[in-house]
Amino acid sequence: MKKLLHNTNQMFPVWALLFAAAAYFQPSLFNGYGGYILYLLAAIMFFMGLTLTPADFLRVFKRPDKILLGTGIQFLLMPLIAWILAKALLLGPELTVGMILVGATAGGTASNVMVYLAGGKVALSVTMTLFSSLVAVAATPILTRLYVGQSLEVPVVDMMKTLAWVILLPIFAGVVVNRLIQPFLRKHEPWLATGSMAGIVLVIAIVVSLNQSQIASLGPILALAVMLHNLAGLAAGYWGAKLLRCDERECRTIAIEVGMQNSGLAAGLAAKYFGASAALPGALFSVWHNISGALLAGHWKRVRVKDGS
Repeated sequence: MKKLLHNTNQMFPVWALLFAAAAYFQPSLFNGYGGYILYLLAAIMFFMGLTLTPADFLRVFKRPDKILLGTGIQFLLMPLIAWILAKALLLGPELTVGMILVGATAGGTASNVMVYLAGGKVALSVTMTLFSSLVAVAATPILTRLYVGQSLEVPVVDMMKTLAWVILLPIFAGVVVNRLIQPFLRKHEPWLATGSMAGIVLVIAIVVSLNQSQIASLGPILALAVMLHNLAGLAAGYWGAKLLRCDERECRTIAIEVGMQNSGLAAGLAAKYFGASAALPGALFSVWHNISGALLAGHWKRVRVKDGS
């Protein structure tokens, strides 16, 4: 069973594509569940919390330099890149705010798996995902207001409240449950990854179903924006870490953490506060970044890293 679950989890990009395609051609299967997006995201964060221990929080203070470096690149460059791409490709206000939300959110939960496959440092990846998720509660609404506040009303306080119950509460609840039943959870850890994957796939399907007509008209140009955003994030994370003299494993880790965003959360926030079409960049990013992340991890897995690098 564990092997079956492991293989199922590794096929995450395939499942994302299949469910996105099903939602596009049969939107009635999923478009009635738009109100459940944030609950699904809270469940994903709870599954993440179930894999964490207090030691993961303490690690932030033991190695703050690399964590702050990666988080700084993520929140400074990713929303800026999103804004530049949206302006260059003449995206409308709703799609622009969707792009900004993707750039201004935390690292994605799938990044930890990709870092493992790429030969990066998993402990650093987990800590960066955790730290950026906590920072996002305040940073995501503020950055969104900074970039699009002149063209759209951004409810900063309401977004912070939403992020608090979607991120903080589920993560800390998961940590508490982990402390109580840790031996049981260790035996069933593949199920936690499967639960997270299922939640993200359903979010993608719901958003695609709600935007079926938009995808038909805006698909190519928006897909280009999303792909360029993700690839620029991967490059910025890797070369930014290189410039600051991180070792190869750390560079790989920071690249994946910066390039793979919690786009499901971005889609959920966009749908709640800015309309269904604003959630489209997040949905497309969720599909694409898992494909690019898997391809990059596969390449790096074949490129050996010297011990100590």
